[in-house]
Amino acid sequence: MKILLAEDTIDLNRVITAGLVHSGFEVDQAYDGEEALEYIQSNGYDVIILDIMMPKKDGLEVLREIRSVNIVTPVLMLTAKSEIDDRVEGLDAGADDYLTKPFAMKELFARVRAMTRRKKEYSDAALSFADFSLDSEKFELKSENSIRLSVKEFELLQMLILKHGYDTDTQYILQHIWKDSPDAGEDTVWIYISYLKGKLAAVASRARISGERNGSFRLEDS
Repeated sequence: MKILLAEDTIDLNRVITAGLVHSGFEVDQAYDGEEALEYIQSNGYDVIILDIMMPKKDGLEVLREIRSVNIVTPVLMLTAKSEIDDRVEGLDAGADDYLTKPFAMKELFARVRAMTRRKKEYSDAALSFADFSLDSEKFELKSENSIRLSVKEFELLQMLILKHGYDTDTQYILQHIWKDSPDAGEDTVWIYISYLKGKLAAVASRARISGERNGSFRLEDS
């Protein structure tokens, strides 16, 4: 599973990353708010960990921006502040959980595991279409190259594979992929379609996803 860690304290970033990687997660590291947004705009994540006090853009600014465009990825906020008002501000901005520094690494990892716990198991060990395959054990997309997917990216691509040759409506996708996320909307689907288009290009697949924003989508062998 994929995590974005945005923490500007280099040593702490490295320690948390090492622990998450040891626990089996794939981690992208950001050291300021603008870098975090760049990662979020091009990748799907299962959890985003945001430090509140970061340069360029603080964690609350990043959180508000991603929620404003219907990115509903679970967010865990980190802060050195302990005042209740700061916690309330983060939760009101759309955070899912809150952890105050200093914290025990075991507690951080337990919270991340809880936020990334799969809602279901995937029965097909592998699916394929055109010149790519999708591995449900590793959540990996493979063609000429390979790349890891987040759970939602995987679920969406799996749906498009199983329904290839047919149009899949945005509302149908919302009802089946984001049924447990009431804040998800049409923009959420479009963002993840865009992620998948980028991932298919990254592995040099000839497959493509056709369709327009807020409409229907189809996986095609071009």
